[in-house]
Amino acid sequence: MNEQGSSPTADQRAAAIQESFARIGVELAQLVRAFGPPEEVLTHFRAARVEVLKGFRAAIDARIAQLTERRAKGSSVTIE
Repeated sequence: MNEQGSSPTADQRAAAIQESFARIGVELAQLVRAFGPPEEVLTHFRAARVEVLKGFRAAIDARIAQLTERRAKGSSVTIE
């Protein structure tokens, strides 16, 4: 029952805002592609990111191993 000249409902406004943001997102993605680095550069950055994550994983695994290894509860002392 939306007559011409009446204000849109909250759902209509939300849908319009969402559509605007979607269009802005598409435009920004195109802009980044146009002025961004070539695909070869991005490939290297992705590989570097994976290597950094693998480094974190190795550090975490080493710390877990260090915390879970059994340590002697006492030390032996020779008495003369």
